[in-house]
Amino acid sequence: MKVFDINSPEEELFDPLFKEKNLRVFIKRDDMIHPFISGNKWRKLKYNLIEAKSVNKNHIVTFGGCWSNHLLATACAAARFGFKSTAFVRGEDINTDSLLFCRLFGMKLIFVDRTAYRDKPALFATHFSDDPEAVFVDEGGAGENAVKGCAEIITELKRPFDHIFCAAGTGATSAGLIRGIGMNQLNMTCHVIPVLKGADFLKDNIKQYFLTEPDYEFHESYHFGGYAKTTLSLFEFINHFSASTGILLDPIYTGKMMYAVYDLIRKDYFDRGATVLALHTGGLFGLLGMKEQISASLLD
Repeated sequence: MKVFDINSPEEELFDPLFKEKNLRVFIKRDDMIHPFISGNKWRKLKYNLIEAKSVNKNHIVTFGGCWSNHLLATACAAARFGFKSTAFVRGEDINTDSLLFCRLFGMKLIFVDRTAYRDKPALFATHFSDDPEAVFVDEGGAGENAVKGCAEIITELKRPFDHIFCAAGTGATSAGLIRGIGMNQLNMTCHVIPVLKGADFLKDNIKQYFLTEPDYEFHESYHFGGYAKTTLSLFEFINHFSASTGILLDPIYTGKMMYAVYDLIRKDYFDRGATVLALHTGGLFGLLGMKEQISASLLD
């Protein structure tokens, strides 16, 4: 399967805070990979699609919520590379902006209640056990293929960094970065920013991809109340960052991750002279799910 070329530059960010602390801060723009198949969503999907094509399966079946960036990326990638796509959507039948795009890309949507949604293999078996061309892709694209794809981020880096930050929902991207650092024998610390409350389970999610305990930093205090939860201070930070850099962040993942970077810099967490890289994992359509809250924060 022919895949498209990656466009993910590393851009330096400039802020008086960084000069004061004698740090250089960069952002890897995985949001620029593709308008719809952006960020870690493409990284996670890439080897799932290649594997499906290699065994002559042409129907991608996956899972997500009504604002899922993974569903949108899957719908677009399926259309681009010649697959059919179906998604089980958690919750009531609703037509969000994201799901509209999914439908435009030809994705079939099956809405299921939250109880049934918990058992994804059972849903797949019930609906697609008699479809030999269907392939199961877990929520968010999580799995070994996702880790393999995300590990490639490290091999793309144009310069060495002391620290790399990423937001975490399932832990697959973090595991990929940690694996990539080890494979390339780099002296770089991976910092994981969970975006949901009570995220200790992510440590087990990450550990399952390694034979020994992986080495990384886990910062649990930047979830802002839980998954898809926000505060006025987070919106204010995102607004200021976007207005001063020309780079959009979403309030679900990248906004929380970048807030953590700035907060740790203020707290003198890093050695002077260090280089810090933040991974922009895309997900900008998440902004559309919070239009009212964002608009209110801009008017305050």
